[in-house]
Amino acid sequence: MTGVPRIADLDWRVLAQPLARAEDALARLDERLAKSPIREGWIARTHFLDAVTALWIEGELVHIEDLVLHDAGMDVRAPTHELTRAHAVLRSRRRIADAAPAWALSSIGLEALRGRAREAPVDLDEADRDAPVEDDDEALAPLGARDDRTLLELFASVDAAIAHADRALAGEPVSAPPPAVVRDSLVYDLDWDEDARLAEWRALVEDTRDLPPTLAAALAHEAWRAIEPLQHAPGLSRLLAAALLRERGKTRAHLACLAEGARIMPRERRRTRDVANRLVAGLETIVAAAEEGLKQHDRWLLAHAALMRKLESRRSTSRLPELIELVISRPLVSAGMIAKAIGVTPRAAQNLVAELGLREATGRRRYRAWGVL
Repeated sequence: MTGVPRIADLDWRVLAQPLARAEDALARLDERLAKSPIREGWIARTHFLDAVTALWIEGELVHIEDLVLHDAGMDVRAPTHELTRAHAVLRSRRRIADAAPAWALSSIGLEALRGRAREAPVDLDEADRDAPVEDDDEALAPLGARDDRTLLELFASVDAAIAHADRALAGEPVSAPPPAVVRDSLVYDLDWDEDARLAEWRALVEDTRDLPPTLAAALAHEAWRAIEPLQHAPGLSRLLAAALLRERGKTRAHLACLAEGARIMPRERRRTRDVANRLVAGLETIVAAAEEGLKQHDRWLLAHAALMRKLESRRSTSRLPELIELVISRPLVSAGMIAKAIGVTPRAAQNLVAELGLREATGRRRYRAWGVL
């Protein structure tokens, strides 16, 4: 089996055991989260972890503290290209998780996720009618999202200008630099028919409708890798596979962190030439993601319980409960983030941190941050 995986060629003897494990592991995690007191905090926190991991898989290092501060609009330095891309993945995860289960895989959802919501067709299919319609993605996007989109365009134009200068210095004949647009020919392949490729991928995903959800998600990811519908879309294939698990009813309480699972899976397993073995690796990636999610949940639940014990004999007007929920939902927090989130001064925020005894995460005197586990 090579290229796009075909359902008719699946070897069920090879897939049966990893498929059963994936279905079981994901169901256990989702059931645990459905009844968990820290479910919302777990979801918010894993959005950051999965976004950073998605860039790591692409070979780009983003520090999670930089992503947290950038998301809060409190950067301590100018954002890098990699940080901007990680924030784009973070926003996509949140958008998928907050929308209706069928939204991400609908035509409206896919157009929005690829930044072309205004080009979405007016006539919606049945799945699209259940999804929230966004008439103007640029107008409705948060300010930080619009700023990041501008930065992405700027980085693309800078890359194009550098390539143009290199050609000129090498003595090659060059024309005038192209205008600063996102679809610059030095950045994108203009012959790449994204619409046709995306339509082919959606058709293959629809063919998996009668398969177990985890196998359908693994096939969707493999088909995306083979077809490559979109250029420069880090992490989107795994986000859409996670959305498929949610749309098929396998994960009702969370959006699966498949990048986290892929980080645990050895690269040679993920990149093997044999499609059947890659599907097995995809199912094992789901298992790894679910098991890691359970471990994280149990650690954070213990930390939450330990912090809640410190509220005994506190006044009912204490802001400590709000701080506890904040530190559970973020990998780390700064005094400025605390002050902004719960409405206190930065000095009062530091006093609250001292009362809880949070772990200092940066080891610096300036731009200090704290976290749990």
